[in-house]
Amino acid sequence: MPAQVGQPAPPFKLDSTKDIKTLKDPVSLDEYKGKWLAIIFYPLDFTFVCPTELLAFSDRVEEFKNLGAEVLGVSTDSKFSHRAWIQTPRDQNGIQGLRYPLAADFNKTMARDYDVLDEGAGLALRGLFIIDPNGVLQYKVVHSLNIGRSVDETLRVLQALQTGGLCPAEWKPGQKTLVVG
Repeated sequence: MPAQVGQPAPPFKLDSTKDIKTLKDPVSLDEYKGKWLAIIFYPLDFTFVCPTELLAFSDRVEEFKNLGAEVLGVSTDSKFSHRAWIQTPRDQNGIQGLRYPLAADFNKTMARDYDVLDEGAGLALRGLFIIDPNGVLQYKVVHSLNIGRSVDETLRVLQALQTGGLCPAEWKPGQKTLVVG
């Protein structure tokens, strides 16, 4: 069954770039228990829109950490492709200096479990998932490959979820939540 909001997030354990030298340190859902997790699925390394969003999230990763959240990028590329891309300078379409790990869903299991796999193309659509500290999926958005995601909106949604309250349209951090009854 694909990932559903309000249900436990599908577990995963994938090769990753946590140890960029050896590539022998996998990443799993279990290691994020007790923290919020923003998962960013993207189609391919060495493309055009992808580095803009991955670097935008990287440049603001401290804001996520200050909210008790971690960021994880995921594509169907190999860990070797991820490492090569991370080692490529930004002015050469690389993501050198990325401040969070990339997971290699080379077998496409996680992309299927999170219902973002374009089976025909063999790659992940752009998907954003926010998982709470108890491992429950609280937010998901999947959209066209041509549009990058907004870090501001992701942080706004994360903070709205953390209020535990009812947040009206255009709610911003610091504003009151709705009171019912």
